[in-house]
Formats: sequence, structure tokens, C-alpha cells
Amino acid sequence: MTERSHTDATLRAILCDVLGLDIDHVETFEAGTGLFGHLPELDSMAVAGLLTEIEDRLDVIIDDEDVDGEMLETWGGLLAFAEAKVAGR
Repeated sequence: MTERSHTDATLRAILCDVLGLDIDHVETFEAGTGLFGHLPELDSMAVAGLLTEIEDRLDVIIDDEDVDGEMLETWGGLLAFAEAKVAGR
């Protein structure tokens, strides 16, 4: 198993903390794992808290126009979004 990036590990911790998900469950997430619409904990109200926590812990700014359904659809989409934000800061 390859070691996870700092962004990957941080994002997994954020999902656990913000959504109250079990770490063992989050550790199984792969690129195609569905998030929004698949996890009952990740509803429209939880999205704001999730994005705020991503900003705080990864020291990035997420603009409203950055947020779309695709970036929240799968684990891979969210991770790619976060990694791009970190790389661009």
C-alpha cells in the first residue's frame, strides 16, 4: 500500500470530524466512492461546514464558483479538488 499524501489524510480526517463518520469506513474510500447523494451525513447543510474545515486545515480559499456537484460527487473528485487548491496556494 502506498502512503497517502498529507492532503488525502487531512481530507479523510475532516470527513470523520465534520460528518461524524467512522475512520474505518472513511479509510475504505477509493476514487469512485460516492459522497454527496450517497452519504446521508453529507447533505446540503453539511457542505458548508465541510468546505470551511477544508479551508481552515489545508490553508486554502474556496470561492463560491469553485463549488459544484462534480467536486462533491466522489471521493476522487473531492481529493483532486483539494489537491489542486493546495498546489495553487
